[in-house]
Parts: sequence; C-alpha cells; structure tokens
Amino acid sequence: MRITPSTKRLLIVIASSVVALLLVAFAVFQWKRQQLLNYALKEVKAKVERKYPVIITLGPAQFVGFKTVEIAGLSLVPKAAPTDTLLTAKRLQASLSVRSLFAGRPVFSGLEIITARLTARKTATSDNFGFLIKKQKTSTVPRDTTKGTNYGLLLNTALETAFDNVPGEASFRDFYVSYLSPRHTALLRLPELKIQDGDISGRLTATIDSVANELGISGHIEPGDYALTARVFGVGSSVQLPYVPRRFGALVSFDTVLVRLDSKDFDDDDTGGHLTVRGSLAARGFSLYHPKLASNEIEVKAGALNFIATLGRGTASLDKGSEMVVNKLRLYPEISVRMKPSRAVRIKVESAETAANDFFSSLPTGIFDATQGIRGSGTLTYRMHGDVDLARVDSLHFDSSLQGKNFAVSSFGEENLNQLNTDFAYTAYNDKGDSLRTFHVGPSNPDFTPYNDVSPYLRAAITTAEDPRFFAHHGFMEKAFVKSAIQNIKEHRFARGGSTISMQLVKNVFLSRQKTVGRKAEEALIVWLIENTHLVSKQRMFEVYLNIIEWGPSKYRWPSGKRGIYGVKEAALFYYGKRPDELTLSESLYLASIIPKPKFARYSFDAYGGLRRSTRYFFRLIADIMAARNLITGADRENLPYSLNLNGPARQYMAFAARPDTTRSVSPADSSQFEPLNLIDLLNTGAAPDAGVNSNAPDVEAGKAPKQP
Repeated sequence: MRITPSTKRLLIVIASSVVALLLVAFAVFQWKRQQLLNYALKEVKAKVERKYPVIITLGPAQFVGFKTVEIAGLSLVPKAAPTDTLLTAKRLQASLSVRSLFAGRPVFSGLEIITARLTARKTATSDNFGFLIKKQKTSTVPRDTTKGTNYGLLLNTALETAFDNVPGEASFRDFYVSYLSPRHTALLRLPELKIQDGDISGRLTATIDSVANELGISGHIEPGDYALTARVFGVGSSVQLPYVPRRFGALVSFDTVLVRLDSKDFDDDDTGGHLTVRGSLAARGFSLYHPKLASNEIEVKAGALNFIATLGRGTASLDKGSEMVVNKLRLYPEISVRMKPSRAVRIKVESAETAANDFFSSLPTGIFDATQGIRGSGTLTYRMHGDVDLARVDSLHFDSSLQGKNFAVSSFGEENLNQLNTDFAYTAYNDKGDSLRTFHVGPSNPDFTPYNDVSPYLRAAITTAEDPRFFAHHGFMEKAFVKSAIQNIKEHRFARGGSTISMQLVKNVFLSRQKTVGRKAEEALIVWLIENTHLVSKQRMFEVYLNIIEWGPSKYRWPSGKRGIYGVKEAALFYYGKRPDELTLSESLYLASIIPKPKFARYSFDAYGGLRRSTRYFFRLIADIMAARNLITGADRENLPYSLNLNGPARQYMAFAARPDTTRSVSPADSSQFEPLNLIDLLNTGAAPDAGVNSNAPDVEAGKAPKQP
C-alpha cells in the first residue's frame, strides 16, 4: 500500500506528538521526582531533629542516575552548642527506590559518605555527642544507689546505640574521626570502610593517646540480633592496645584478634537491671608486659576466651560455662567482682586433664622460661580457688594445686633441675640483677660443707624459723602463703615472702631475684616438679641451701680475694672463727635470725655488744618453739644465753648503738622485720600439716634433740 504525502505528514505529526508528550512526561517525572526528593529529605531532616537535639544542614540534592541520589554536603550541629559542629561531609550518595519515593515512603540504601569529618569533644562539664545515646525509659522500680554504677545498663545502652545506628549498606571513603577530652585524644582515619549485606571490610589508621596502629578489619554484623563477628589485624606490624599503658602501665599487643558477640539479654530487675552477653575473644601473637607481672614480655601464640559474662549494679562476672584456651591448654574460669559496699573478688579456675607435653608447651613464654622444653609422660590437671573481701582482707582464702596422673619427667628443658644432685656452679646476684660471685656447690669447693658437718642446733634453728615443716611438706606452706598475701594486699607491695626453704632454694638457683607475679608462678611450678617427682632429697636440698645463701656484707673481702659471705662455712668463720659443726645454740639462733636480711646483721647489737630487743625476742621465740618440738632439751632452753662472742672478722663490721638498749620489752616485737621468715604459724606447733604434706616422708628433724656439739 502506497503512503500518500498527507498520510506521511499525519504520521510525522503523531510521532512528534508522542515524543513531545514523552518529553513532557519525562520532564514532569523529573520535576516531580526532584520535588519528592526534596520533600523526602526535608522529612528525614525533620524526623532526625525531632529525635535528637541537633541542627542538620543538607546541601543541594539531585539524581545523578535513575536511582542514585547525590547530596552536596552535610553538617550536623548540636543545638546546645551551635558553634560546635559534630559532623560534616563533602558529598553523600545513596540509592533511592523510585517506587517508594512516589508511594510517599522513600527507602534509601547503599549510603556512601565521601570526605567526612566527625569531631567529638568532651570537657569537664559538657560534650557535643551525648545526645546520641538513647535515654532509658524511667523505671517504676526503685533503684538502689548504694550498690554503685550499673555496668550492665551502661554496656546495654552502648550496644543498642551502636547496633541501632549501623546502616544495612554503607561505604565510607576518606572518613576522619577525632575525639578530644581532658584525659584522652583519638584520631581515626578510614581510607575506606564498607558494609554490604552485613559484611564489613576496610582499613583504618588509629592514633589513640599517642599509640598509633594501622589496622585491617573484616567481619559480619546483624544489627537486629545484636550479633557481630569482627576480625582485627595489624597491617605491617602487630597492634598495640591504647589506654592500657596510661591506665595500668602495661603494654599489650597482638597480631590478630577475633571478636564475636553472639547475643545479649538485658533483664530489668529491682537492682536496676543486669546484662548477660555471650561471645568469644581469640588472639594470635598475644603479648603482655608489666614490670610487676614479669621481667620479660609474656607471650601466647594462640589464645581464646569463650565467655558468658554478666554485668549488673556494681558487679561483673565471668560465669560457669566460660572456657579459656591457651595454646593447647583448656581452662574453665569463673570470676566474680563486686564493687560495693566493698570490693570483693572470687576466682575459680580448673583445667582439663592435659597431656604433660601439651601442658608444658602451652605455658606462656616470659613466665615459664626455665621449664620451656620439658618433656614428660602422663597427664596434669590444675585447680585454683580464691576469694577476698578487701574490706576484710584477713578473710582471704586461697588454694592452688597441680595434680599429676602417671606423671614423670623424661627430659629437662632450659634448666636442668637435676643439677641440684650434682657438683654445679652457682652465681650469686644482688637485687639489681648484678652478678656478685660464682662458686661451685659440691666437693670440688673446699668451702662446701656436707649436711652432717653442720651443727644440729643450726639446722634446727633454720628450719624452725624459715620452714618448720620443710622435711614433711611438698614444697609449700599454704597457710604461710595466705598470710603473706594478706600483708602484701594491705601494704600494696611485696612486703612478706611466705617462701618455704624449697621455694627459696629454687629462686636462688634457677630464677632471677625480681619480685614479680610471674617469677612466683614459675618458682611454684619448679618446686612442684622437684618435690612431687622426688627429684632431689630433702636433705640434699637443705644441704645446697646452707651452702649458697648469703650471710653477711657483700663488700667483705677474704684474704684469698673472694668477696661476700656465702654458705655456712664462711658464715661460721666470719662471725665466730669456728667450723659449722662447732656452733652453739645461741650462735645458731643468731645466724638464723639474719638469713632474711643479712645486710642488717650489723644492727643487731647495742653499745656494749649485747643483743638488741628485737634479736632477743627472736631468740626467745625460736628457742621456745624448738623446745616444744623436742629439737632442743629443756636445759638448752633454760640456759640459753643472750650474748655472743664475735671472734671472727664480723666484729669490725658491727654498727654498735651509741647507748645500750635498756628498753624493756612489754609486747612482742614485730616479726615482720624477719621476712621472709615463716613465723606466721609457728606458735601453733600442734596444728595439722598443710594440705599436700607428703605423709610417706619422715620428718627427719622433728622430735630429735640435737646432740651437744
């Protein structure tokens, strides 16, 4: 069919009209869409300003694609501080459903914030961000304010604020966050951080209180379930934890940490509510340093804590069902802390039965260095329980035990503990860690004195003063340890040692002189190994102890050139010009009295050479106990003289008082000056032995009065 010119013109007119109509419709659509967008953003602005006391300023908004909206700038300013801008952004982009826009319910997604600055400030009286924290509804239940801060309520508020403000999809590019307060500063730079379908990925540089880290972040978040899995790792180096150095004087770092929050449950009760959270923390390359914990960094290759934690008003606890993994060692901790009306702590830890080799290889380096590399057979299980109310420190209860099942050591590691049975070289150190003198402990040393060549008086005096159950226990005196811990807590320092002779021996032969928690733990493990595997006899241990301990001024130089007073032979010669087997009861008591603080021996006498009151008190106390235990005869006790003849070189070192000590003793002297003497429970000589006593080992000292030398 032939199209006539008139028909052709008609078709062109119709097509032109359709195009024109479409263009008009598109223009109307674009105009209406822009109008609706402006209206929607106006409503969003009004909604936010109704919810929070802020002023939001939005730049011009337009569609840069069919669904993509771009806003040229944003600022958020608290109404309470109109000159203190909290947030600015140069550009924002988001996807907007056109259908939802025309339906009057605009739905934004895929938020992208480009070149933003969040500046949080806090002063002693105000801040510019507190309005973001949702206020809890006022409860009709009366609150008990005498029990302190409700940590559960605080954490629950923080979690809800954080999770409720997480967008479903978002991207942050070139985002800076800064925080400034009188006590802390923080600067976070996020080159890029993405949240897409709950998946999180990005990197950031964080400088908090002068501690700088470059971090990588990955994970997943479900805001509606309050669930989070986040992996944080160092980029190029390990991550150093901020705040901890300033607050606790410690350094904490890790290579990678995995944080998982599985759930939270807040119950509003008559105490103000408590929060239970479940989740886990896992770390690789974990390192901790604090001078009171250990002299070196404490390192754990891999560790994890699966926790069930409850926080309430003035309370926090790690509940039953929690599990801690240290390398291959599994522990089940239960910890509770109460802040008011007084601070109280309760701890219970049990380990799974662990193969001996796995047990030793799992111990953190930096604490148990001397036992690194030990190999053995059988299994080991550890248990510990303790509780204390700091308002009643004397109520402290503590017990700790390591139990072996078919356990035996097949080879030693860094330190050969069996050297105590051999002729070995011993180096004496001062409290600063400086080596003072090295000598052999054994027959190769002419000054070595065998056990049987030491006066029975001296052996009995030392064991009575230092460790009355040495020949019966397994290396520990639990009651003495608890009493020592009580005094240390009261004085906020290592004031009392509470060490048995076994522990003193191990400390001197194998460990440093530094007073740290880690060294004490390592000391306890080595003592357990020696005592429970019967590696060294009690008599040999005491023999070594007598031949290495310091007994006088380190500056004294012998004619042979050696310096210091080490071992019983040098002590007998230095003070009395005698052999060790010739010492009398009073001479032995004096030597026993100065073991804890040999450098103070020179202050034991008055102007006329008589013993001062504190030393006389020590003589009476120890002699009475020795007599009660049949270690000396009644005649020995009755005829005990309170004077000494210093016939050795020691006399020239004594600082005799300017006038005689004529003060009569009306109350017992403070025995703590004799630390680390175990005078704590000596008067209770009829008490049952401490838990862990080796009932098969005869008490070779008790019940025997020394023969007259």
